[in-house]
Order: sequence, then structure tokens, then C-alpha cells
Amino acid sequence: MRRVIAIEFISLDGVIQAPGGPEEDPSGGFAYGGWAAPYDDDVQEALLQKQLRLPFDLLVGRKTFDIWASYWPHHADRWPGINAATKYVASTTMTSHDWQPSVFLSGDIAEHVRTLKRQPGPDLHVYGSGNLLQTLFKADVVDALWLMIHPLTLGEGKRLFAEGTIPAAFKVTESTVSPTGIIFVHYERAGAIATGSAGGE
Repeated sequence: MRRVIAIEFISLDGVIQAPGGPEEDPSGGFAYGGWAAPYDDDVQEALLQKQLRLPFDLLVGRKTFDIWASYWPHHADRWPGINAATKYVASTTMTSHDWQPSVFLSGDIAEHVRTLKRQPGPDLHVYGSGNLLQTLFKADVVDALWLMIHPLTLGEGKRLFAEGTIPAAFKVTESTVSPTGIIFVHYERAGAIATGSAGGE
């Protein structure tokens, strides 16, 4: 079964908006676009390159797709496989695009994703797409979180769990700290939440 993996640059206070640059997503008057750039280092680059070379299809929201469609077709040397990957796009208005292969999903997005997960193919990687993620969290279809936690707080902006999520336990399967302080951590779903008392009594 295919997994849905949310891959996010994130601040300590949970913001995922516009890590890449000032023009990426200034919606809501967000003033800190490009906040991740000062933390770039060789460890980050090596880990990102390893990640980008995994087999994958994309599952993204319309805004993320619009940003990427203007950039990645011309920079595929940096991301092998990006053009060949199927781009599944959640959109109520867009039905086609020159950047192929692309499939546009409308209506019950959660049910579309459940169907995709049952089909053969590589895992579905979700980047950015804050609004789409809220739908996926509520529907309990996210299987893993691959986070790049940056050592800063932003105080405003779109957050990873903006609308909450269901109770769930996770386990850490991989973690690294870069020289600039980015925590790279992979969380995989680990069943239901276990409870106990302090001291193990």
C-alpha cells in the first residue's frame, strides 16, 4: 500500500509558510518569506539530495503546484524524477496543465487519496500545501512526517497542524542535526496513543 508522507520545512512554532523565498507565499501579509535559507548547509544539502532521489509521486495543493510548475520543469537536473513523477493536484478550478503527467482532484479529496493509496505505485510525497494537509490530517490518511525543524520562531503564518489532527502516536525512524541546527526527523505512524501515570505506576 502506498504511503502519504508530509515533507515540510518547519519552524519551532509550527509555521510552514514560504520557507523558500519572499515571493513564495506572502498571503495574509506574511513578512518572513525565505526564513529557511540562512540555515542551508552541506549536511542539509546531502540529506535533501538523498530524499529527492527516492521513488515518488507528488500530492500537492493548487498553490504549491502553481509555484512548482513555473520552476521545476526548467531545473530537473537538481531533482531527478520530478518531471516523470505523477503530480496529483487538489484543485476545484484547474483541470489541465502543460506540466505532465498531472492529475487534478476535486470533490472528496480524502476519498481520492484513499483510492490512490490502494493503487500500485510509489509513495505520495506532500510538500507545502498547508490547506490540503489540514484535509489529509482530519481524514487520517497521512502515514509519516518528514520534518526539517529550523531553530527559530516566526509567530505568524500557516501552521502544519493549523486545524488540528486526530490523536495518533508516532515513532522516530531517522534523525540528524545539521551544523546550523536544523533537526531532520522522520516520524512514522505507530498506532494509538498509550497512556500511563508518572513514574510508570
